[in-house]
Amino acid sequence: MKLLFLLVTLLCLGAPLLLFLQFYPSLSFTTTPSDQLFESITIKRIFNPYGSATYNFITMGAYREGLNTFSIIGLASKALHDFSNPTYECNWISSSSSFRKPISTVGYKILADVGFGRVYSAIVLNCTFSKPVNADNNGGKLVLRASTNGGGDAKFNLTDTIDVLDEYPNAVNFSTFTSSPKYDYFYCGSPIYGNLNPQRIREWIAYHVKFLGPNSHFAIYDAGGVHEKVLEVLKPWMELGYITLHDIRDQERFDGYYHNQFIVINDCLHRYKFMAKWIFYFDVDEYVYIPGNKTLNSVMDSLSHYSQFTFDQMPMSSNICSSHDYGKTYGKWGFEKLVYKNSNRGIRWDRKSAAQPRSLYAAGVHWALYLAGETLHQTNGTIVYYHYHGTIADNTESCKMYVNSTQLLYEKTPYVLDTTMRDIAADIKKFELQMIGSRLEKIQHSTLISPII
Repeated sequence: MKLLFLLVTLLCLGAPLLLFLQFYPSLSFTTTPSDQLFESITIKRIFNPYGSATYNFITMGAYREGLNTFSIIGLASKALHDFSNPTYECNWISSSSSFRKPISTVGYKILADVGFGRVYSAIVLNCTFSKPVNADNNGGKLVLRASTNGGGDAKFNLTDTIDVLDEYPNAVNFSTFTSSPKYDYFYCGSPIYGNLNPQRIREWIAYHVKFLGPNSHFAIYDAGGVHEKVLEVLKPWMELGYITLHDIRDQERFDGYYHNQFIVINDCLHRYKFMAKWIFYFDVDEYVYIPGNKTLNSVMDSLSHYSQFTFDQMPMSSNICSSHDYGKTYGKWGFEKLVYKNSNRGIRWDRKSAAQPRSLYAAGVHWALYLAGETLHQTNGTIVYYHYHGTIADNTESCKMYVNSTQLLYEKTPYVLDTTMRDIAADIKKFELQMIGSRLEKIQHSTLISPII
């Protein structure tokens, strides 16, 4: 009878009770379609992934560096390298019928950006096999097996198999690795981006073609900075064979440090490693200079027993000019009119470097950490660089303030007059005219007149 009474009561109260529970939050039974119920107090929540997470590996280039050695340049997930232990295996698959079985070796990884990575880190992989590969020059391919190896999802230790380099029959010139390099000096710089001032680029390239000499070459990596006017400035030098332009705008899809600066300079290093005796690393707002009566060749010869050396910065004001130039700045070049140097002492200014590339395993922005041989930091003013920070993207008149003094204190910073670069401006202009004529004289930039103080 008690059981019958309970059933009748539930039937009578069923509808009102359900209506009550519907509006009582703590007793809500609403679930998502993918949730699973386990007993009465456990709700199994399901995480449904959409879109794409960070990629395991992104290749930029792969280069042979000897009879049995290759370098692969790319990007990899920074989180994967910070919290896991991804591994790499290099395989060589020969095209020759007598070498059908692939040979493999461990890929030695160098995280070139030394902790500066963002979503992605720049990585250099060295693949050194125990014996020469493709020695018969019949062709083959280098295959990378990149494994996550302990990522967050332990059940999915994924391995991506990537064809990174194809060598066609008779394509390899093995003498490249032992012969003298084609160029004495080579420029490998950071990627250029943004709305750059074409006049500043014009000045920079004319100066450094003269400085590095006729047996030099420049690799310019365009991350969005080579707009129509900048390309107009570069073209004459490209036509003369001084510049190779790399379009790398696609790299903006992958969030690495400073427009993937580290992968760019490492691609440049390994791509041109056997083409240059020396590679210089600096930016397009920096001008390398040899003080005194020495020449670039004599200085470089004196430093030839070092694999790498660094040189000091001369930080210049980006807006203070001499009052003698007031009203006459339009026809002057940037380094001709910006003549005040920051004379603060006790500051550790950034340095830039030059290296013998065959000794480097990976490049750095200021200097390489991975190399064979010695690095010299105390060049004692033998070679320096003048830095015009902030001017390269300024499309207005550089001179914002004019002074009539050999020294001043401005915004708590001491400056002294330094006309070193100004004094050679006429020679650079003459050199440009001799090399490419007057075709760039129409490059214009606006002027901004500021009061004399």
